[in-house]
Amino acid sequence: MEYKVVIYQEGMLGSLILGAAKVNPIKFSEFLNLNAAQGWRVQTMEKDIRRMLLFWKREAYVVVMGREQ
Repeated sequence: MEYKVVIYQEGMLGSLILGAAKVNPIKFSEFLNLNAAQGWRVQTMEKDIRRMLLFWKREAYVVVMGREQ
């Protein structure tokens, strides 16, 4: 079994303009489907709120994926 850990988050621009950026579910689905096409399967994921530039927050997901070698 092979594993990889990815931190998925939206770009900084939305955070700067809106004060907080949430993950776009359509883009996140595309990211997951792209990895699934390469054989990766989500093992677990955790939501994380990351602070940037003191005042702004950005939503992110820590995603652990695995696949058979």
